[in-house]
Amino acid sequence: MELRAVVQNLWLGGLRNGNGDPEDRWPALAERILSIGRPDLVFLQEALGWGEFGHRQLARAAYDLDMDPLPLPPSSSGIVPTLLYRRETLGRWTHWNTDFADQTLHGFGVAVFDVGLPAPLTVISAHLDPFVPDRARHEAKLLATRALRYGPYGIVAGDINYPPADPKHPAPDYAEMRPYNRSARTRLPSESGGRITPERRVAETLSYTGFVDAAWELYERTSDESLLRRTCAEERIDQLWASAPLRDAITDYQLLDSPAGASDHHGLAVVLDLTRAATNNVWEYR
Repeated sequence: MELRAVVQNLWLGGLRNGNGDPEDRWPALAERILSIGRPDLVFLQEALGWGEFGHRQLARAAYDLDMDPLPLPPSSSGIVPTLLYRRETLGRWTHWNTDFADQTLHGFGVAVFDVGLPAPLTVISAHLDPFVPDRARHEAKLLATRALRYGPYGIVAGDINYPPADPKHPAPDYAEMRPYNRSARTRLPSESGGRITPERRVAETLSYTGFVDAAWELYERTSDESLLRRTCAEERIDQLWASAPLRDAITDYQLLDSPAGASDHHGLAVVLDLTRAATNNVWEYR
C-alpha cells in the first residue's frame, strides 16, 4: 500500500491575514493540497477558527478534500493542529487519543489505523512551541513517545519550528530571520563560543527517539539538494518524521509552493510504500 501524505501550516486557519483581517485563503490551500492528486493523510497546523460556528471550516475542508477529519484536539492556544484521512485507504481509525495534549502549547491528538502492518500505524499532526526551544524539546519527546504508544510504526509531521537535526544540513538564512526567531532557533552565544549555531536539539530529539526526517533521508540516498529547500523564508522547519521501521518506506518527497500566497509556509508531500516497512522487530509499548 502507498500512502501519500501532505503537511501544511495554514497560517491563521487560512481565514485571516497577519493583522487579523478576514482573508479566505482556503481555496488556494485546498488547490495546493490536491495538487498531488488524492492524499491519504493531510497534516494541518494553525487550524485557527476551525471549530467555530459548528466546526464550519473543518466541515468545509472535509468536503473540499473529500476526506474524513479527526476531531480537533484540545489546545490552550487555540492555534490547533488537525488531521484528515482517506477512509478508502486507511479504514476507520481505531483510536483517537488526546492524553497529555495539555502539556503542549498548541495541543495534539494521536490517530491510530490498522493498515495491514504487524502493528497499528500511529500518526500525529505536530506544531511545536516556537518561543522556547527547551519547551519544544519537551514537546518533541512527548509527541515522539506518543507516536510509538501503539507499536513501532509512527509518523510525526508538521511545523517543527526548528532546524533539521543533522549538523551537515545547510544552515538557515540568518539575514532573513527576525530577532525573536533567531533567539529561539539558534543556540545562545554563551553555549556556542559566540558563533551563530542552529538550534538542532529539538529535531535531534525526534531523531534520537528513533524517527527519520523524510527529506533528509531521501537527500542522503540521492544527494538531490532540491529536497532541502526551505519551507518558510529562513529554513526548512516543516518536516515529516517516520519511525525507523518506516525508513525504507519513504519513496518520494516534494515541496508544495503553488498557488503562491496560500500560506506563509510551503507545504510538503511524502509518499510511503508500506510494503517496504520493516517487520522483523515488532515490539509492544510498555
